[in-house]
Amino acid sequence: MTQLTPENLDEIGRTVPVPTYDRSQVTPGIVHLGVGGFHRAHQAMYLDRLMNEGKALDWGIRGIGVLPHDKRMKEVMDAQGGLYTLVLKAPDGSREPRVIGSILDVVLAPEDPEGAVEAMADPRIRIVSLTVTEGGYNIDAVTGEFVLGEPGVAADLVEGAVPRTSFGLVTEALRRRRERGVPPFTVMSCDNIQGNGHVAHKVFVAFATAKDPELGAWISANVRFPNCMVDRITPGTTDDDRAEVRDRFGIEDAWPVVCEPFAQWVLEDSFGLGRPPFEDAGVQVVDDVEPYELMKLRLLNASHQALCYFGHLAGYRLVHDVAQDPLFAKFLLGYMEREGSPTLAPVPGIDLDAYRHELIARFSNGEVRDTVARLCNESSDRIPKWLLPVVRHQLEHGGEFFRAAAVVASWARYAEGVDEQGEPIDVSDRLADKLVATAQRNQEEPTAFISDRSLFGDLVDDERFVAEYTATLASLHAKGARATLEELVARRVSA
Repeated sequence: MTQLTPENLDEIGRTVPVPTYDRSQVTPGIVHLGVGGFHRAHQAMYLDRLMNEGKALDWGIRGIGVLPHDKRMKEVMDAQGGLYTLVLKAPDGSREPRVIGSILDVVLAPEDPEGAVEAMADPRIRIVSLTVTEGGYNIDAVTGEFVLGEPGVAADLVEGAVPRTSFGLVTEALRRRRERGVPPFTVMSCDNIQGNGHVAHKVFVAFATAKDPELGAWISANVRFPNCMVDRITPGTTDDDRAEVRDRFGIEDAWPVVCEPFAQWVLEDSFGLGRPPFEDAGVQVVDDVEPYELMKLRLLNASHQALCYFGHLAGYRLVHDVAQDPLFAKFLLGYMEREGSPTLAPVPGIDLDAYRHELIARFSNGEVRDTVARLCNESSDRIPKWLLPVVRHQLEHGGEFFRAAAVVASWARYAEGVDEQGEPIDVSDRLADKLVATAQRNQEEPTAFISDRSLFGDLVDDERFVAEYTATLASLHAKGARATLEELVARRVSA
């Protein structure tokens, strides 16, 4: 057994691919906020691929952990010199391991906010990227505006406060660069939000303006915020994954990353201080990301929501078991074909029918062992961004929407916190207490859940939506998830 450290790379390299470049020659060019599994399976992998070709050695990544629980990631990355094992899991059971070396170190902002700010203020840094989750942008789901009253934000806005949020940290770094005559870095959001670059621009300018109007105006005029679409199914690392890396490849890695073989990154070419030659690593660098972005959000991400609540209520706990069930596959394809796809403009170079079927195949990959629970997490950040735009579009254009309405109803039933066998459901959401309390009134007050205008806007006022939603909710209570889905699928056949 070999511990994963820089000193042991030669030994590990006898059986597993390792960085072929001299990591001592890699200098930082990117700071990334939110070093988790997805970043390490995606952006860091693309950079490592370039570095193995002798390119982008001045684009090494310095990570920043924004939350206290990021401490464990920092400890592991420190102990392993920034190295980790990335394992691609193919449906046939084969594995493709690789040691990734593009991350140089991780700074924990709660313990060293000054170090985090100075990491970004470093003139060598030309891009600050983010994977801080859909909820990390502090946007009101209905108004679309930045919430200045959020406690962390409000604390960061106090005169002389030590920055703690991503908004405070990034804004302070930009302020220092401006003060020192250093050009601003590009801010590159890699989160699953429609127009993620536009959203990032809005929130950072809003925060900076509240802090210092002149600085806010300077950021708005001078900082680039490219849009991008990112895609790779990356479940959380388990002890079984660690054991497999140890037993199968002989590597002692405290935090490997496992994911599917598929990866996609569509990136708007808008950078103020240059960028790595991402296109040489397979990234699609384009002028307009939106068609790809909406395709992914409304087909892949929304379909994840379509399968997870119904799936959990039907007794499934792993995503591939849900997707391999013909009933669920028919429901997902029906949603994608009849509801999600009609909201999309043509996507250059993409066959949407092939894409939809490829998604079912990806969801069905039993080797990835993605969990239904992971997809059910933070629904209050996901449903309003991924699924409700489909509902609104279809209502406006007279299209089908009953499947999407049923997904909302399945979330409401799931949020009751008890499954069909009477077993408790652990609702993991920043609004969990409110959601569960409201959902537990579903049977006596069928529209209680969708009456929350901060999440659903005016959908509760639309009789067409309410009729579909309440009918599915009643069926879920009376007949259960599977019987309800059978009726929904049959309705598609007879339509």
